[in-house]
Amino acid sequence: MVEVNDLRMDPSSPVLPASILEETALRLGCSPTDEKLASHLDAEDELKHLRQCFYIPKVKDLPPSDLSLVNGEQSCIYFVGNSLGLQPRKVKTYLDEELDKWARTGVHGHFNGQRPWALADECLLDLMAGLVGAQRHEVALMNGLTVNLHLQLYAIESQLRLHGLDVEKCMLLMQPRKGEETLRTEDILAVIEKEGDSIAVIMFSGVQYYTGQLFDIPRITKAGQKKGCYVGFDLAHAVGNVELNLHDWGVDFACWCSYKYLNSGAGGLAGAFIHEKHSRSIKPALIGWWGHEFRTRFLMENKLQLIEGINGFRLSNPPILLVCALQASLEVFGQTTMKALRRKSILLTGYLEYLIKHYYSEDKMNPEKPFVKIITPSQTEERGCQLTLSFSLPIKSVFKELEKRGVACDMREPSALRVAPVPLYNSFRDVHRFIEILGSAITSSKQTANNTALSGSY
Repeated sequence: MVEVNDLRMDPSSPVLPASILEETALRLGCSPTDEKLASHLDAEDELKHLRQCFYIPKVKDLPPSDLSLVNGEQSCIYFVGNSLGLQPRKVKTYLDEELDKWARTGVHGHFNGQRPWALADECLLDLMAGLVGAQRHEVALMNGLTVNLHLQLYAIESQLRLHGLDVEKCMLLMQPRKGEETLRTEDILAVIEKEGDSIAVIMFSGVQYYTGQLFDIPRITKAGQKKGCYVGFDLAHAVGNVELNLHDWGVDFACWCSYKYLNSGAGGLAGAFIHEKHSRSIKPALIGWWGHEFRTRFLMENKLQLIEGINGFRLSNPPILLVCALQASLEVFGQTTMKALRRKSILLTGYLEYLIKHYYSEDKMNPEKPFVKIITPSQTEERGCQLTLSFSLPIKSVFKELEKRGVACDMREPSALRVAPVPLYNSFRDVHRFIEILGSAITSSKQTANNTALSGSY
């Protein structure tokens, strides 16, 4: 018999979320769609205490909610951590500590206290390096995501134009096969094999923002490097979402933001990685004084002593208030492991997928029935926590009806709804409530569509 905690990280494992859900429901004597299963999974969840580390917004505080449709005192269903993570409860405490230190000690805060401002980013490096599977000296916390892309010289289109190159000729883009929504790994590898000798840099996202597809980072890295390419990844939707082993995989460079799954607040401090094998060979094109060796940085001798590796790419001193917010979140991650989070995530998202397919799959025998299509790959090893959905009904109407009922998710043009149950703070009951509300939203959207069609017939 399969237990909830038997779910393994090995992609080849025959134990899939659907099997666990069905066998657990059978043992409980209920249907896999029964709320009893959600309650049981929450009770058995070894990470359920982490939810208490975050503020969960009330429905009444969400601007789009309609309190005639939903109890405003309920916690909202927050499935939009892929866009902005929830606020960790310790953020305000840490901010107040630094504001108080500034008020009391002024400039002396740079080198004093638990969080010396001049070294504040370095206080978090061990926690961050652990999340991305890197050595401490391979990681820097600095700037924002796009700034880091530019500094590593791989904000592709902008850099090509900067160097006077033709974007149409010099930037090779990949598209899914006709009729498909996501890229096949074999197609990516085939392009690398065919075009690799003329490619300087391969740049992919770790998890694609629109479809939620998780790319095979180690295989893409190995294939690209075999052709002599530098291989890098934008990990904005991957860090804090899936297990990463950048050092062991040999990834050349990477960068990421921290306001999504890392919950550091809007515009939070970003991260960057350069593998230690490049510590002597790769130098920044744009240099700032914070990339100077610390022991001589404040001598102001006007003689650059650049730190090797990623730390030489730093431009200026860390913003302490952003460090505080990031620290509060990373400490929550420090209470568990990405392996444990990923194990829960696979089951949590698998539960969402199971219920969507059960209630909202396309019915060829009933073409009038609204249906939902899941764009994100069904294989657990090819996705993180996000599922991207498309609807047979107008997407904007469904999205609006969900928001009225206290669901926080997001819509992306042209026709996608992104929902992301985050294992740090979302529950199986959240998923069950979402499915119930989705049914109500679809019914209202269908009625609206029917009324529009009726009024247009006169």
